[in-house]
Amino acid sequence: MKTADPQASSSTSREALDALVARVRECRICAPELPLGPKPLIHVSQKARILIASQAPGTIAHESGKSFYDPSGKRLRGWMNLSEDDFYNTSKVAILPMGLCYPGRLPNGGDNPPRPECAPAWRDEVLSHLTSLRLILLVGSYSQNYTLGRGSVGERVREFRRYLPRYFPLPHPSWRTGVWEKRAPWFQGEVIPALREEICKALA
Repeated sequence: MKTADPQASSSTSREALDALVARVRECRICAPELPLGPKPLIHVSQKARILIASQAPGTIAHESGKSFYDPSGKRLRGWMNLSEDDFYNTSKVAILPMGLCYPGRLPNGGDNPPRPECAPAWRDEVLSHLTSLRLILLVGSYSQNYTLGRGSVGERVREFRRYLPRYFPLPHPSWRTGVWEKRAPWFQGEVIPALREEICKALA
């Protein structure tokens, strides 16, 4: 009886993920609702140890084709203590937003929520291919509510140990969070050191 060839199996799985990513990038489900048109952003590989489950791309990410290619990304990389090269190395870190395209602006400022059609259409299928994940960063309310059910971001971040070792809840790293951090010294004192420790373990 023939035994399975691990290399062949890995190659087939990689090809399946590549084909799925190609389909995702051709997605037009929300096209009529997207002010800048569809441009799904997804950064994944089977080798990724950490997943950033984020909200939705902003305008800079849309234009550049790179998630978190803006000041919020710089803040997130600082929290994680990762270089830009490591952050965008998909064999280490995958980035899968809840909404893959820029959703437009709210009338009073800020971005619209991720399109509700997106995650049900693609998320579980993509995650089923990310078999090496050791840690999922739930960044912001949308990814946390989708994964954990509705709740308070602040409370979840403060009680992050409840969700380990699989999940690590984080606030969205916008400029508003910088203001919030000043009122929450425990975030830099307790949460960030623990986050960096979990990231080191996941990448080891």
